Amino acid sequence: MVLSKNFSQSDVSMHSTFASRYVRESLPRYKMPEKSIPKEAAFQIINDELMLDGKPRLNLASFVTTWMEPECDKLIMDSINKNYVDMDEYPVTTELQNRCVNMIAHLFNAPLGESEVAVGVGTVGSSEAIMLAGLAFKRKWQNRRKAEGKPYDKPNIVTGANVQVCWEKFARYFEVELKEVKLSENYYVMDPAKAVEMVDENTICVAAILGSTLNGEFEDVKLLNDLLLEKNKSTGWDTSIHVDAASGGFIAPFLWPELEWDFRLQLVKSINVSGHKYGLVYAGVGWVIWRSKEDLPEELIFHINYLGTDQPTFTLNFSKGSSQIIAQYYQLIRLGYEGYRNVMDNCHENAMVLKEGLEKTGRFKIVSKDNGVPLVAFSLKDKSRGHDEFEIAETLRRFGWIVPAYTMPADAKHITVLRVVIREDFSRTLAERLVLDITKVLHELDALPAKPSSKKSVNGEENGKISGSLEEKNGTVVKKTAMETQREITAYWKNFVMAKKSDKNKIS
Repeated sequence: MVLSKNFSQSDVSMHSTFASRYVRESLPRYKMPEKSIPKEAAFQIINDELMLDGKPRLNLASFVTTWMEPECDKLIMDSINKNYVDMDEYPVTTELQNRCVNMIAHLFNAPLGESEVAVGVGTVGSSEAIMLAGLAFKRKWQNRRKAEGKPYDKPNIVTGANVQVCWEKFARYFEVELKEVKLSENYYVMDPAKAVEMVDENTICVAAILGSTLNGEFEDVKLLNDLLLEKNKSTGWDTSIHVDAASGGFIAPFLWPELEWDFRLQLVKSINVSGHKYGLVYAGVGWVIWRSKEDLPEELIFHINYLGTDQPTFTLNFSKGSSQIIAQYYQLIRLGYEGYRNVMDNCHENAMVLKEGLEKTGRFKIVSKDNGVPLVAFSLKDKSRGHDEFEIAETLRRFGWIVPAYTMPADAKHITVLRVVIREDFSRTLAERLVLDITKVLHELDALPAKPSSKKSVNGEENGKISGSLEEKNGTVVKKTAMETQREITAYWKNFVMAKKSDKNKIS
């Protein structure tokens, strides 16, 4: 006699994950499901979807660290359940943060006495750090204006048009006018002279960038400091400088220690840096350091005692993880000055290898600088066939590479560039491989017919304007609409592809 049993759908322990009903049915996407599912199924479903993400190490768009040593990974996982804000419960974690602040302050040449502690705080990336620094400048300016009996309702900040979007957020969220120095072709950072010209009595500070997001270039903070000192002297104002060293703060001290950009300059009052970029920590940690206690208004610091003891706090958020703080301390003591210098040297050398490889193709113009963040920004020299940087970026994804293409900001918007960020885990082999793959992409685009130009004038010559093409009907020149032009281009490419397929199917 054969004994058998019909398992119900609840007998999930008898089924493999991929044989269960949980992978046969669509899960709710925007509403919480009514019933629970097994942990194995939940893991597999999420893991399967995440396979469609790009590979972090091949994401050459990002400055953010994508690799750390296994020992540090373990420290991170062991402390992932610690809430950093509970300083009384986790005093050692608080002490590690204070050590990081002091180490970074000394790295930036803060004028500290023998036993004097630095003024600074760990943040969730440089965005929060910039908000805090900006608030300190705004409050100091307001206090000064109030003491002088002058209006204090129209603060402004001067930056270059190349600043990261967090500066725009600061200006909009905290009601500060953002005065941007426009860029120009072949000069993609803030011009110090133009910046100082824009400074007025309502300027809370000038923000300089040590490592532009666009091309990695360091702005001339020393020249800015000197020009601003002269203007302050002639006007009686007290305008200072904040240095956004999100990308370059962990690079310049090791590769170009003689470069003056930090607290060695009199008017530099605060500096932010991203620990999760070239500080070599996973995403989620930044730092802001002030020159002295006088540069951080006391009224911005809150004191709480409901977690056990009096705790001063100056952050935009409250609860946050301790893992990245601990990871930063690990990197600082694990690598030391020697280790960081070796890592940055290696990144810089690999950037030069990539740059030289691209130059050998003869097809690109390099718009990044050798002295700056280790990245290579480049644009096509010849786009007469209609193929551009965006097509190269899109085609490179077939090889697994994520390389961004973008246009420059105001007054240089006609310039399009590709950018490759060289991080610690980007090896010489990968740099050489990327050059080979870019060369393959160029050959593929060369094999395609030139795209029909939509930039023709009546006599068929290039007019340099991006507009609908022109055609002649009954002796009258009629301008095509953008939609008509797009349809024409689409039809052309459809016919071309169909012809290619037809040729492949022919029997010779």
